[in-house]
Amino acid sequence: MGYALVWLTIFLIPYIYTTRISDSPIEFNDVLNIWGKILPYYIIFLLNNYILAPFLLLRQRYIWYITTLIILVVAVFGNAELLELSNHIGQISLTELQLYWKMLLGVVIAGINSMIKLYYRAIYSSQRMALLEKEAIESQMEYLKHQINPHFLMNTLNNIHAMIDFDSEMAKQSVVELSHLLRHVLYDSSEKYTTLDKEVEFIDSYIKLMRIRFIDEVNIEFNKPDIVSCRKIKLPPLLIIVLVENAFKHGISYNENSYIKIDIIAFD
Repeated sequence: MGYALVWLTIFLIPYIYTTRISDSPIEFNDVLNIWGKILPYYIIFLLNNYILAPFLLLRQRYIWYITTLIILVVAVFGNAELLELSNHIGQISLTELQLYWKMLLGVVIAGINSMIKLYYRAIYSSQRMALLEKEAIESQMEYLKHQINPHFLMNTLNNIHAMIDFDSEMAKQSVVELSHLLRHVLYDSSEKYTTLDKEVEFIDSYIKLMRIRFIDEVNIEFNKPDIVSCRKIKLPPLLIIVLVENAFKHGISYNENSYIKIDIIAFD
């Protein structure tokens, strides 16, 4: 659309110029004469914009592009019929250039067009790369959201089921903690960002449920930051749980007593 407006303006200049400098009726032959001398530049632009630049320059075939552009310019301006369509009007210097200056101007026009294409290609590539990085990060976040070990959920439900007979109060509390955990996974984690206090509460519920599973075998210590200070800190949801899960998965020995210590420190 921008190119169309530019060339429309260029082709209208002779008409506007002729009407202003002459009180007599417009001589369309004179306007057509100037249009004929502008036409070679327009042809070079069209061929460069829609053929040479897309198929050669943007595909990094630079030697072929330069060679073809030179041949095109020589062929267009070497055609006597395009250079001598009718009589000259001397007022506009652009139409009275020597042949080699016309060729040079044609190359400059094609070069400017190609530079614009390369510029927008670079912008598009940069935006595309940023979009791909964003999609990759979002995919990683979605992957993290589904990383809570399903065996943990099954074991927790089995432990709660077994606990009902000898400690119903603890079983009830465990159900509450499990509901907190699942609520955070299903609802809070659907947002792009959450606050650290919600993540800390989620980790706390997870650890409380793990204490049921490892009552005597593992010494679990969890040091939480001040909840009020955590409300100002934002982070992707379920980011910390991966580290905590790995601590229970790889940091516990079934042959001897183990310990897990988790410290979360919040800085303003």
